[in-house]
Amino acid sequence: MNLLTGEYRNTLDEKGRLLFPARLRAELTDTVLIVTQSFDRCLWLFTPEVWRGLSSRLLEKASPFNEQNRLVLRRFIAPAQEVEFDKSGRISIPPSLREYASLSRDCVLLGITKYLELWDAESYRAYLKDNEDSFRGAAEELSVISF
Repeated sequence: MNLLTGEYRNTLDEKGRLLFPARLRAELTDTVLIVTQSFDRCLWLFTPEVWRGLSSRLLEKASPFNEQNRLVLRRFIAPAQEVEFDKSGRISIPPSLREYASLSRDCVLLGITKYLELWDAESYRAYLKDNEDSFRGAAEELSVISF
């Protein structure tokens, strides 16, 4: 897998299917993705390989006897579902995950190297607007990085 990056505007059809950008599909070695809840009311999409590594590390560290750990497992691991590309290059987003992310017709897919985020377009616009000041502060914290 190469870098999964970019911002893509796509539409969700009436059956909850999303046409996956051809450029991103070309970077994938599998016809399956794992989709789950994320933070900020968006969805995270992982390749099976990345998902196996991340979920196994999380499960190794998390204890079902710890309340905070159970919360993370219930919100991140439990809702995860496998989705497969159809012949047209679409993935079908499960209804429970569409509801969680309030996905409407217009969506934004963000490539963040090892995973993807799927947002409702209006929710993403609002998120960016609401977090502009936080972004500036977070970027300042990374000032030790140069190129």
